[in-house]
Amino acid sequence: MPARPRLSIIVPTLNEAAIIEAQLTRLAPRRASGAELLVVDGGSRDATLARARPLASRVIESAPGRARQMNAGAREARGQALLFLHADTVLPPGAEAAIAAALVEGRDWGRFDVRLAGRHPLLPVIAFAMNQRSRCTGIATGDQGLFMTREAFAGAGGFPDQPLMEDIEMSRRLKRLSRPACLREKVTTSGRRWEQGGAWRTILLMWRLRWRYWRGASPDDLARAYRHVR
Repeated sequence: MPARPRLSIIVPTLNEAAIIEAQLTRLAPRRASGAELLVVDGGSRDATLARARPLASRVIESAPGRARQMNAGAREARGQALLFLHADTVLPPGAEAAIAAALVEGRDWGRFDVRLAGRHPLLPVIAFAMNQRSRCTGIATGDQGLFMTREAFAGAGGFPDQPLMEDIEMSRRLKRLSRPACLREKVTTSGRRWEQGGAWRTILLMWRLRWRYWRGASPDDLARAYRHVR
């Protein structure tokens, strides 16, 4: 039986044909060095599956919904640690070593700092605010590359089956196990959400949705509001 990989990288996708090949090609050296690379598709209607299959360790088809997809990937993963990576998020050099060091030091989970790629002048400010808020609150977002031990994933009960704020709720659960390792190495993720929706408009929208979530609003209601505004 092959040795269990140290790290499983789980990439949820939905209609990502335009970028999935580039993402998996960037991850190929990590796969060659022993990481497991799982793509979990939630029902793409484009060429995502065909383009991902030659470049991934495995492609898994799942019920739609990012939380469901990430949970499906974790069930199939063989790695000692799990990294949940968005299709438009790029890992920094040495990411595997940084994750391993953080988990060996006694943290059960963690995330990277984030850099937002794009031309809008507010993107560096937004990224700085995201990193500082996360460091102060212990709450991470999926854009920051959440990682954890298999035991922490199981102890948290996996990602909650909800259509929005699943990363926020998962962070809450994981905080009961340990504070996160807040790595200063930066993943780079697309700033398209802020550029397409308008930077200030998107900031206000996300803060409004977060406030309503903290006040107990249903994730289904928040998801409908998010889709309507987008």
